[in-house]
Amino acid sequence: MFNRLTALVLLVLLSPIFLLVALLIFLDDGYPVLFKQNRVGVNYTFFNIYKFRSMKKNTPNVATHLLTDSAQYLLKIGCMMRKLSVDELPNLINILKGEMVFIGPRPALYNQDDLMALRVKAGIHKLKPGITGWAQINGRDEISLEEKVAYETEYLKRKCIWFDTKICIRTFTKVAQSHGVKH
Repeated sequence: MFNRLTALVLLVLLSPIFLLVALLIFLDDGYPVLFKQNRVGVNYTFFNIYKFRSMKKNTPNVATHLLTDSAQYLLKIGCMMRKLSVDELPNLINILKGEMVFIGPRPALYNQDDLMALRVKAGIHKLKPGITGWAQINGRDEISLEEKVAYETEYLKRKCIWFDTKICIRTFTKVAQSHGVKH
């Protein structure tokens, strides 16, 4: 309940930023301003994650690192949105819907079978996905899937309010430094 209530408050407080970002996306590349993508949730269930669209409409629906030249697909404000993680703000909608939480493993893409197999083996699939997590602040996309799952397994073992608070604080530091951001 804490996650949902906090998400609602943040959606209200951040609504001017939502409106500004939506306007900038619309002026650059029209509708839709939100991007919806099938992701894997708790217990291997699927849901649509909401993000601000940082890439053009014709971008293939794959992980950014799999694109040969991802820069050609970025919107004018796309790089800045990713650098500041503003594109992730609509994840608050997923928290409000009960599909995500603030701290947990990032939800895998629907086709990341290799990652999901490792998560199922480690029991990570039982955790609700989060906006940020222990693996994100320890390497994000710069670490291997095995390292990511090792961090997520550590999180599963250490999960408590104090550890979540530490991850939350370190997330803000990492975002401010644009650490581990791939464009």
